[in-house]
Amino acid sequence: MSMPNKSTKQVEESAPEEPELFEKVVHINRCAKVVKGGRRFSFAALVVVGDQAGKVGFGYGKAQMVPDAIRKGTEQAKKSMVSVEIYGDTIPHEILGNYDGGKVLLKPARQGTGIIAGGGVRAVVEAAGVKNILSKSLGSNNPLSIVSATMDGLLQLRSAETISSIRGEKVRGPSYMENSDISLPVEELSATT
Repeated sequence: MSMPNKSTKQVEESAPEEPELFEKVVHINRCAKVVKGGRRFSFAALVVVGDQAGKVGFGYGKAQMVPDAIRKGTEQAKKSMVSVEIYGDTIPHEILGNYDGGKVLLKPARQGTGIIAGGGVRAVVEAAGVKNILSKSLGSNNPLSIVSATMDGLLQLRSAETISSIRGEKVRGPSYMENSDISLPVEELSATT
């Protein structure tokens, strides 16, 4: 009897690969349950996932081990991804997001400003694909509340095109966001240098 050759097994066709997603663990919470034999620890992980092109979501996974909690949080975040309105590489207008005790103020910023945000807000706006933004956390410092408030703010955003279609008239975005090439005459250029 001859042994079947292992190399002749059919290679399974891999499923089409999903686009690369930005994943960031915002916070890991350790919880202890006191039992007769001592303490039992469990972990909860807050994870933010986005495609950096306008889709973002977050998840909260709980498990006995940290890697399992992160995996569960990532799966939940992928399922909860939603599209948000971004204008170039910033947001279309100023907005205040609320969730429980968390309040987050988000402001559009000019090119080159960068992400002026901390913790959960930074993770959410990076995952959404925003590159220039100003933010301020005004309420609770609980990471879950901050992330939820940031998501609430991003979901309230509306672009100039959306507002134009609702009103039935032409609405322009902020003037500093428009790509207009302003060229000065040669005389003014030489006078300024």
